[in-house]
Amino acid sequence: MPLVATGLSRSFGKHPAVVDASLTLTPGTITGLVGPNGAGKTTLLLLLAGLLRADAGQVRVDDVPADSPALRAAVGWMPDAFGTWDSLTPHEILVTFARLYAIAPNEAAARADELLAEVHLSEHAHRPASELSRGQRQRLGLARALVHRPRILLLDEPASGMDPRSRVELRDQLRAAADAGAAVLVSSHILTELEEMVDHVVLMVGGRTRPAELGPPGWRLRLAGQPDSTAQLLTFDDDEAAAAHLAAVIAAGARVAEFTRMSSGLEQAYLDLHADRT
Repeated sequence: MPLVATGLSRSFGKHPAVVDASLTLTPGTITGLVGPNGAGKTTLLLLLAGLLRADAGQVRVDDVPADSPALRAAVGWMPDAFGTWDSLTPHEILVTFARLYAIAPNEAAARADELLAEVHLSEHAHRPASELSRGQRQRLGLARALVHRPRILLLDEPASGMDPRSRVELRDQLRAAADAGAAVLVSSHILTELEEMVDHVVLMVGGRTRPAELGPPGWRLRLAGQPDSTAQLLTFDDDEAAAAHLAAVIAAGARVAEFTRMSSGLEQAYLDLHADRT
């Protein structure tokens, strides 16, 4: 278990930003962090990244209490807005960060080239970072977070400013990082995209966290010639069961016009966080 946070609290003056927050990040999984503006999500991420000291609570990595230096070594952190040294190039920025993680110069340069190709910025590698668009800066921010191959990846609104294609690639890159053994935590307001990539969801409101209780995703099955209003809504335990059902329907001679994965209820869970809002 790479990261377990228990009872984290942090106030700014008399304002409590995070209150007794707890969560667990597991290798190979992507966890979504969801809540309204002002819920304390960014403050919680900063605590987990070792960039802000908690007033109370503890973060453990591999069941060992982790101080700020240990967290910064284990964590890859992508803020919602990645500030760059505009006079440097993307390649120079990544090499600089790699060297800060004690990566040897030749390896740092190779890692920078690898990551710039991965986030499709190779053609901008040796141009001033001041020329990058908002979306390109976000992609550079992802590369920077990955530079030291972190075991824990924390991302705050990573898709902000990205075009649709870059968002799809981001989803694939985060899944690849999780498949390689990283524990990933993503905070995002783009619930439809978040729902497609996460394995677990933590809800946050008023500085407090709680796990989301989401049901299995629904599936919509519509046969050729069948009106939209009479399509079947089905649920299955997993994708394999859904695929098996579709194969059986087709084998029985039915002509399937639509078989679509639907929501597992993340949007409704978010709305329920502040159902009394007017």
